[in-house]
Amino acid sequence: MEGEADIVVGSCSKPCGPLEEYHIPDYILKPDAQQLIVDHAPPCPVVVFINSRSGGQLGSSLIKTYRELLNEAQVFDLSEEAPDKVLHRLYVNLERLKMEGDILAVQIWRRLRLIVAGGDGTASWLLGVVSDLKLAHPPPVATVPLGTGNNLPFSFGWGKKNPSTDQEAVKSFLGLVKHAKEIKIDSWHIILRMRVPKEGPCDPIAPLELPHSLHAFHRVSSGDSFNMEGYHTFRGGFWNYFSMGMDAEVSYAFHSERKRNPEKFRNQLTNQGTYAKLGLKQGWFCASLSQPSSRNLAQLAKVKVMKRPGSQWEELQVHHSIRSIVCLNLPSFSGGLNPWGMPGTRRAADSEFTAPFVDDGLIEVVGFRDAWHGLVLLAPNGHGTRIAQAHRVRFEFHKGAADHTFMRVDGEPWKQPLPKDDDTVVVEISHLRQVTMLANEPCRSKSVNDPSLPSPAHNSHGDDKDAVEEDEDEWEDGRRKFGAADTFKLPDEIDIAHLS
Repeated sequence: MEGEADIVVGSCSKPCGPLEEYHIPDYILKPDAQQLIVDHAPPCPVVVFINSRSGGQLGSSLIKTYRELLNEAQVFDLSEEAPDKVLHRLYVNLERLKMEGDILAVQIWRRLRLIVAGGDGTASWLLGVVSDLKLAHPPPVATVPLGTGNNLPFSFGWGKKNPSTDQEAVKSFLGLVKHAKEIKIDSWHIILRMRVPKEGPCDPIAPLELPHSLHAFHRVSSGDSFNMEGYHTFRGGFWNYFSMGMDAEVSYAFHSERKRNPEKFRNQLTNQGTYAKLGLKQGWFCASLSQPSSRNLAQLAKVKVMKRPGSQWEELQVHHSIRSIVCLNLPSFSGGLNPWGMPGTRRAADSEFTAPFVDDGLIEVVGFRDAWHGLVLLAPNGHGTRIAQAHRVRFEFHKGAADHTFMRVDGEPWKQPLPKDDDTVVVEISHLRQVTMLANEPCRSKSVNDPSLPSPAHNSHGDDKDAVEEDEDEWEDGRRKFGAADTFKLPDEIDIAHLS
């Protein structure tokens, strides 16, 4: 039906100059707006969601600029209105107009693209809403980096630095959105279940207030199919990663500090410096000296995987020194590092692994001993400890191993209490469905359906001359070769002598 008519029903709202190609008329967005005749449909209609609390003052500034260039009614502040309500209202109206034979509504329905500006948690929130709506033709999503890590935008070619907010910068970004390619991305369902404790809490404890991505991480109702009598069950989802252990603990401390003193976190570089300082305080850089071995993952939980749909559960042998474990969907973690890397075939342990694809129904499981181990990622071909690629992952916590642990979903951390008198605490991750992202070049995320790339079943990277031969002590070499003096540069304003 595209191109069937040049004259369609429209709105009395006038497009803003040269940006009419992105403009959506009022009556599409507001069911009670007056319908008038317009001469054409926009080739790239967009709905923009911006978290005004992200990026210091950048979020508010972006809202102002987008509203100057577009119809104000197509730009939403996420601190004022949730995306599920906005999109539900929009699509109900679009369906009504389509049934009435409105050609403009059909064309906007087909061409609509979404833009979300905020941190990874904000972007994940919107992706979850799009996924949950189960639309017949879901709109693809472009992400604007306004957070600290910005792993989602970086994975799809939108950068990781906070953007400029002037009109020319926004116009340039909209031009990239118009020509961006579409790529599918897996989403992952997470279930946390524990027996009702005899005393104490079991709800996830957020850093002073519930993060965006945890809005969907909720206690299930008694009528939910996942509910089990005598247990508390929580469920949610993620797009980039789930992590557990020391890295989540540092993230929790950072978010708590930012919630207490937001005025100190208005600069991306300063945020990253504060993050590093908290990592030092928590012992993430000297874990073997300052922290007990009970903090290691093997002391807390068993890790089991189901490698393919319908296969049997297998228990993994996680090295006793692993203090953080990451279940990774995208090739970006901690501000753009790739913990999985590109497996070769020189090591027998790597022979079963493939390159990471964002739409193959598999998630990569990677371990870290401490932050020095993480610095190996800065080396050519550097990576964490590859543990598994799986369709499902299950963590079973040991009885009385600890009274809590720290977890993180897409950059949003929480402190998870654990019952002391029972060993049936379980976290299970499984493949859910897919949504469509918009990708700009260079795009780090790779699709299993890209004909220019090797398929997972025939990974050609094994013969790469640069494939890394490693053993259990490879990270020690990495520590020596890529130590703090050469690689990990603390910002100048941080005086390590004053860190406690």
